[in-house]
Amino acid sequence: MMDENQKLLNINRDLASKGIKLRIEKRGNNLNIRGPLPDKKSPNLSKVQRISLKLPYSNNGLEEAKKALELIVFQIKKSQFCWSYWIKEKNNSSNQIQNSNLDAEIERFKKKFFSDTSRSKSPASKISTWQSAYKPYINRLIRFSTKSNLKLSEELLLKILLSYKENSRSRQQCGIALSALARHLGLELPESWKRLQSGYGIHQSNFRELPSDEEIINSFKLIPNTKWRFVFGLMATYGLRNHEVFFSDLSCLKKGGDKILRVFPKTKTGEHQVWPFHPEWINLFELDNITDTSNLLPSIKTDLRYTTLQHIGRRVSEQFRRYKISFTPYDLRHAWAVRTILIGLPNTVAAKMMGHSVSIHTKTYHHWITRRDQQLAVDSALSRGKNQLNE
Repeated sequence: MMDENQKLLNINRDLASKGIKLRIEKRGNNLNIRGPLPDKKSPNLSKVQRISLKLPYSNNGLEEAKKALELIVFQIKKSQFCWSYWIKEKNNSSNQIQNSNLDAEIERFKKKFFSDTSRSKSPASKISTWQSAYKPYINRLIRFSTKSNLKLSEELLLKILLSYKENSRSRQQCGIALSALARHLGLELPESWKRLQSGYGIHQSNFRELPSDEEIINSFKLIPNTKWRFVFGLMATYGLRNHEVFFSDLSCLKKGGDKILRVFPKTKTGEHQVWPFHPEWINLFELDNITDTSNLLPSIKTDLRYTTLQHIGRRVSEQFRRYKISFTPYDLRHAWAVRTILIGLPNTVAAKMMGHSVSIHTKTYHHWITRRDQQLAVDSALSRGKNQLNE
């Protein structure tokens, strides 16, 4: 095994090669971090300072110090560095190191998530998934660990999972997120994990009172702003997600266009084409005979270098509330899906148009699909019976 002196030398050389000015130093038998850090009184300025880690000068101590330094570099880069995080009472020092290790591990997990090529290639989609499906549960994990002084372990992950209501969507999603984290850390979850996280039925969640076609048409008339009325019309006619309205090729709506909308690849589930249901709503909602598509939508920030799909989606939801629409934007999407089911569009085709898998489509719209299939069976049976009577 490499001796501590050589290991310390190698770590600091590696830091220097990466252009990092902070160093790990040995003072007595303890380890510190030393280098340019934000000034305590003027955070915008920096000066050479020292953070005492209270770690022993050993191979394990050096590994822990390296993780702490990586976290400090990350915090400074993201303008999140805070001295109160690193200067604590002596009886909290072990918890400080534990939390720094937790943050470092989660940061590595996050980097792995975004570099995973098996996921969607769209950066915007990855950001949206992280923000909505991972970050809330990771944040609860950090808060719980800080309060309980529990290390990142199977016990902690289980406590987080069970903190969500049984059979809820949140518990199901938490289970998925923490399972991924456990795989990253090499933690073995209890055999009961899948049973504890499951039990939530997507079709139950979406078995709601969806707006009728008449309600949708009347709600369209409530919107005074022509651009937000255009957004509403697109979502109702094409079943788009909130943000997809702002990332679609609208040229198909021009006079003579085929009216088949193409959603761009940078959206949550990538590029897909959507047909209008009902087609006559194109005219009803004044979506046709367009000559210029550059000024049809509300002026909101859509540059994904500075915003997220989730934030864009929230802007749409806010406008629905502002205009006192009695249902949510996503209810328009659900209503579109149910419309395609009732007119007999195959599940595989509808799922592709909605930009999700057939399994998600079947689970989400289980109730209506079951009703359609049962109705077809009943109609077929009645038809056969009628034919037999006429023979």
